[in-house]
Formats: sequence, C-alpha cells, structure tokens
Amino acid sequence: MNATIQELNDHTFDAATRSGVVLVDFWAPWCGPCRLQGPILEQVAAQIGSRATIAKLNVDNAPRTAARYGIRSIPTLAIFKDGEPVGAFLGVQQASTLLAALEKTLHGEPLSAR
Repeated sequence: MNATIQELNDHTFDAATRSGVVLVDFWAPWCGPCRLQGPILEQVAAQIGSRATIAKLNVDNAPRTAARYGIRSIPTLAIFKDGEPVGAFLGVQQASTLLAALEKTLHGEPLSAR
C-alpha cells in the first residue's frame, strides 16, 4: 500500500482522526468495489499531500469503529474534521469528488448532503 495512506484499526482510529481533516475509507478486502476505490485513494493522497490525511479502515478487523459510525455498506468514505464526521459518500467515488469535498472541508465550508 502507498505510504501516504494510513491503515487504521479500532485502537488507532480516534488518535488518527482527532485533529485536522481525515478521509477514511471503510472497506474490506473481499469487496470488489472497495478494491476499485484503492487506486483512486492513492491519487487523492498524492494530490492532497500533507494538507489532509487519507486512511483506510478494514471493517472486518475493526468492527467496533464501523458499528460506532453506522457503516452498513462498503465502500463508505467519511470525512472527519477535528474528530467529528462532517460528510460521507457511499460507493466508489472519483478522485475529483473526494478532492473537492476535502478542499471544502479544509476551507471550513459545509459539505452538501449526500
């Protein structure tokens, strides 16, 4: 996996999302659409650089965190700002969609309802 994408679990999730802007991909290795999302996340990570954190959380290995955020279908991509969820996307998302949402969040703009 690309070094710019963090792997999270139930123990590391809160610390990783506590400050700044973080995009978390809730996924599982057996999920075909989730595998399609992976290369797109690498594009997002390369373009956003250090301004935001890009992370993945395997829902099979981190069931408490997935349940806490009501993740019922994957991939779900959630944006957190300073520990609070501010937006989410269901299904495979294009890099441009994710980058636009991250830019809005970085600039303090609300995300439109999905």
